[in-house]
Amino acid sequence: MRLVLIRHAHSESNASGVLSGRLPNVHLSDKGVKQAAQLSIRLGNFSVAQLRVSPMERCFETISPWLNDVILKETPNFEVRIDPSLNEVDYGSWSGKKLSALSRKKEWRTVQESPSRMYFPQGEGIAQMQARAMSAVHEVANLSSSKTAVIVSHGDVIKSIVASALGMHLDEFQRVIIDPASISIIEYSAIKPRILLLNDTRGTITDVLQTPKRAKNLLGGGAGR
Repeated sequence: MRLVLIRHAHSESNASGVLSGRLPNVHLSDKGVKQAAQLSIRLGNFSVAQLRVSPMERCFETISPWLNDVILKETPNFEVRIDPSLNEVDYGSWSGKKLSALSRKKEWRTVQESPSRMYFPQGEGIAQMQARAMSAVHEVANLSSSKTAVIVSHGDVIKSIVASALGMHLDEFQRVIIDPASISIIEYSAIKPRILLLNDTRGTITDVLQTPKRAKNLLGGGAGR
């Protein structure tokens, strides 16, 4: 099974430097609307077994152009699953605060260096977020090897999924960069998850998804596509 991970496009909170978290009515910025339109082209046309989207408005707004222009034209009855497991981190009392102000808090160092120990005041822990996100991934990973699923979520959520696929401790997940409107692809097989694409913000992905599955890990990296 191949899993396509999409971070929502540039949002109003991104533009204002605010940690919006789960605050309602945070929409795409003008830049994000353009990114969403470009994303529809970059994704192209491929068969989707499941499409799971975070409950936050900015995520559905990101995938809507592709959903309307491609998926629903091919499959009018296609159902999108709004999945709370893929929701943004509950940043609690940090929500709605400027990142510039939050970076001066003593807890900021924990977020950067030991995120597995970070529990946001009146919110949730980063480790809790990873656990719920991976529950959704494990459900999707049970699809047959020929299937492709799409998840639309948030930067920290996707970083935690990528870290898990790479066998990285959560405390290392800040090493992963996930930009707005980026696409990452993980292949889940009987061996171990493998990263096919990471944080791509420019290319089209249909050629990646059309490559044959590789059942073995080859010495030297294999011959490529």
